[in-house]
Amino acid sequence: MSFKKPRKSMIHSPGIGETLDTFFHGKIKVLQRRTGYRFSIDAPLLADFIYTQKNCDCLELGTGNGIVSLLLSVKPFKHLVALEVQKGLSELARRNVALNGLKDRITIVHADLRIYAPDKMFDVIFSNPPYIKKDRGLLSHSEEKSIAKHEIKCSISDIMLRTSELLKPEGRAYFIFPGKRREEFMEEADKNGLTAVSIRFVHPRNDTPANLFLSSLALSRSRADSLKELPPLILYDDKGGWSTEADSIFSGRIKNEI
Repeated sequence: MSFKKPRKSMIHSPGIGETLDTFFHGKIKVLQRRTGYRFSIDAPLLADFIYTQKNCDCLELGTGNGIVSLLLSVKPFKHLVALEVQKGLSELARRNVALNGLKDRITIVHADLRIYAPDKMFDVIFSNPPYIKKDRGLLSHSEEKSIAKHEIKCSISDIMLRTSELLKPEGRAYFIFPGKRREEFMEEADKNGLTAVSIRFVHPRNDTPANLFLSSLALSRSRADSLKELPPLILYDDKGGWSTEADSIFSGRIKNEI
């Protein structure tokens, strides 16, 4: 399967201005906007990185069209709540959950993560946060894209605060974030009582700097171990194609280990 050119399905028809793409050899179907928010390779990278168990209650902070939660569904968990502040995207995510027959496992909630008040804590929390600070970069003509990519509705500080408030004492939180904002990410985690358990840098090629990193966090009071740096993930091989591991991730390997 090529991640850049996902296969189309003729069984379910997308609405006006939408595409229907399939991933993981047809296991996951995803409706996306043609001109609004569309996910990138960071979604499957994060889904691959997250560790779950069959009794886990999971929470996604900012689900967009639901893609990370959908991709995570190949792994075991008890139930997953996925929050989305944009009404249009939350409705699209809800349709994607139904399209994949996951209504019993995934619940989409239209809510602002900063004020979301569930009646329970979570074993696993994860997020692919907006990468661009509110006062940096050019906004898109699409408000949907701008909110998804810029810290307009929430910041990394907001996300770390809610993670620390909603994570169970022995829980884990998983993120993907730009390499150039790593120091800020770690500072905000520490400020909110979270500590990095592991980190994995993502490099476009073997000879290029990391542009992304994956990290797992835990509540500081429950961890005393030092940070574990995992082997780097290289996306492209010397010939310009996907690396063996990247291709395996985009094909839907089921890697579920700490």
